[in-house]
Amino acid sequence: MLSNLPLFPEQAATSAQQVDALFFFLVGVSAFFATLIAVLLVYFALRYRRRSSSDRPKGIEGALGLEIAWSLIPFGLSMIMFVWGARVYVQLRQPPDNATPVYVVGKQWMWKLQHLEGQREINELHVPVGRPIKLIMTSEDVIHSFYIPAFRIKQDVLPGRYTTTWFEATKAGTYHLFCAEYCGTQHAGMIGWVTVMEPADYEIWLSGGLKKSLASAGEDLFQQLGCVTCHRSDSGGRGPALDGVFGKTVSLQNGATAVADEGYLRESILDPQAKTVAGYQPIMPTFKGLVSEEQLLQLIAYIKTLGAPAGGDGATRGAAVPAAAREP
Repeated sequence: MLSNLPLFPEQAATSAQQVDALFFFLVGVSAFFATLIAVLLVYFALRYRRRSSSDRPKGIEGALGLEIAWSLIPFGLSMIMFVWGARVYVQLRQPPDNATPVYVVGKQWMWKLQHLEGQREINELHVPVGRPIKLIMTSEDVIHSFYIPAFRIKQDVLPGRYTTTWFEATKAGTYHLFCAEYCGTQHAGMIGWVTVMEPADYEIWLSGGLKKSLASAGEDLFQQLGCVTCHRSDSGGRGPALDGVFGKTVSLQNGATAVADEGYLRESILDPQAKTVAGYQPIMPTFKGLVSEEQLLQLIAYIKTLGAPAGGDGATRGAAVPAAAREP
């Protein structure tokens, strides 16, 4: 029933309260000035209406104090909005270093998600309470938009590149997941659920069933595609060694540099001629059409683990672990 529908979604993430506070401030300021202008408009229309054909308005000399006030007050309010909004935006765009990565692929008309531990989901996402989650997202076809109202996060998911967002759930429960970008005839059916679990229950769910971790699947694919023959750890291959490169700056043949992040690795696999690493020849073939978006994520997850410190699990917990350059 309509009477049971909340006016606003439940606040279920650390970002929700900040977003709501900013939203209500913007609405309050807008409502105040809209009401003030409407009231003054009616008052002045009545107070200074022309009462006869002989009425002549008096000359206005101006009021410097009033003009300064109606300039400085809106300016001050706009600066508050700008600084407050920028702060919230920056916080939402910078996931914590210990955020757990989850890979997302949008496709007409479903969400496909992969956890580093190997769990795969469609239109569902299981996460624990109190742990930052970083979503690394791309699309197989058209523009989608990953939207969880209860977390107050929405991020466009684009074909051909990676976008990221993050959240930290604060309440166990089940929350709506939508696509907020019209993506085709069945756009309205591209919905799902985010299940937030207590940490102990989440670990039980995560360990259930036989599965291979994302990095292990990427390692198998790395061997099957023959990448290991050129990208050798001893730097003796025809392509650059991938150990310890992820997150670092790579020198290119044209004198420029690039940061070896997820987008760089993706481009290196699909369009290896775009940025040739200094000291190597542009001989690597393209794998475009040979690997799917899910397989690209598996390869990237594997490359992230190369050169990881002994005993470390940076790929699992989202730290910037070295691991990949690309072949020219």
